[in-house]
Amino acid sequence: MNYEYISIEVKERVRYITLNRVDKRNAFNHQFVTELKHAFVEAEEATDTKIIVLRANGDVFSAGADLQYLQSLQKNTLEENWADSQHLKELYQHMYKHKKVIIAQVEGHAIAGGCGLATVADFTFAVPEAQFGYTEVKIGFVPAIVMVFLLRKVGETKAKELLLTGKLISAQTAKDMGIIMETVAKDSIQEYVFNFAQQLCKETSAESLSLTKSMISDVQNMPDEEALNFASEMNAKARATDDCKKGIASFLAKEKLVW
Repeated sequence: MNYEYISIEVKERVRYITLNRVDKRNAFNHQFVTELKHAFVEAEEATDTKIIVLRANGDVFSAGADLQYLQSLQKNTLEENWADSQHLKELYQHMYKHKKVIIAQVEGHAIAGGCGLATVADFTFAVPEAQFGYTEVKIGFVPAIVMVFLLRKVGETKAKELLLTGKLISAQTAKDMGIIMETVAKDSIQEYVFNFAQQLCKETSAESLSLTKSMISDVQNMPDEEALNFASEMNAKARATDDCKKGIASFLAKEKLVW
């Protein structure tokens, strides 16, 4: 696919997906979401990629929906709008269930749908100057899709505070709430994120990362007994994997293992 709004770069098994619709503050329209969906599918299948970093060019990480595009959808039928909503849902869902770890590197404000991208990522690092907010209620809209993921991440009380007020919060407050993992100075964040990604690349099994991430998603939807039975089954299956055999053998032999 020829990308218009994003760019792709791979460095030492880290794939950078960079938002590049700078003139529109990296706002979403149909093509933008299509390109992101394709990029994440491509990354999942890529043998040169173990970790994904989502970042952005420009002063804003992403301003969320392109309001001109959103206005144009108002003349659509309910069915047409539902299809467009499904398009965005599939992006967030694929990121959340992606087989590879996704890190968001946020160097500017992440607003509405843009904040959704930061929320759905497995790890998010941000510069102290970045602000975060689910501002949909301020324009008569609803933070509908991202709500599902935010509730899982921070719980109902904090989610209500953010979703019902639409207020902007600092990166530090986002960290305190559990939305992001850490704040990092702007002149250090690129190196910090790369080093974090390299740590995952070298010290963890790709197969284990994928299975663990999938289980974190799935067990939350199960009753306790079902979740524990599922976990026991996965525990048993994991013991027979090549990565587990390799990891245990290396540990017992006191050999340094680089995955």
